Amino acid sequence: MTRRPWARRVTVTAVSAAALAAMATPADAATATKVDYATWQQDCQTVMGQALPYLKDRIDDAKPGEKQAIVFDIDNTTLETDFGFSYPQPANKPVLNVAKYAQEHGVSLFFVTARPGIIAAPTEFNLEYDGYDVSGLYVRGFFDLFKDVAAYKTAQRVAIENKGYTIVANIGNSATDLSGGHAEKTFKLPDYDGQLS
Repeated sequence: MTRRPWARRVTVTAVSAAALAAMATPADAATATKVDYATWQQDCQTVMGQALPYLKDRIDDAKPGEKQAIVFDIDNTTLETDFGFSYPQPANKPVLNVAKYAQEHGVSLFFVTARPGIIAAPTEFNLEYDGYDVSGLYVRGFFDLFKDVAAYKTAQRVAIENKGYTIVANIGNSATDLSGGHAEKTFKLPDYDGQLS
């Protein structure tokens, strides 16, 4: 049998595409049916309906020279991970509307995710494709995969603050997205007791 060297090669692109496809497919089909899309969108809109007035006031009250930022989670926060079964995944519209208002008013958008670094490039492309201005994307490197997710995400917010930013809001759908401080205000989107990643 003739060996084909190309048959053993796995490109980063192929791995990235496979990883994104796996993330876009619910791990358990039964879980996906428990929460319907319309309910999730309505619940997200309720939370973002509280976030937008706060952000409008906070942006208006910016101190001279203050660099304001919002930190977002990605899966089922900025992107419809459990509902968008394609790539690029669609934006979560209530969150995108808040993000667009913020970015149009000079607020930098940072994305802190538990996604592995190998899919950083397609993740950033997806966010930008959907209309988010990405000021920074923080993904987990190899050694970060062994750390507590909440501690990892807190450390990334500290790193953003160390760049001179004031994190005026932190938006996510899991307690690990929001715990640990280093944000003036947090907004929790629904995860329905862990049904959504």
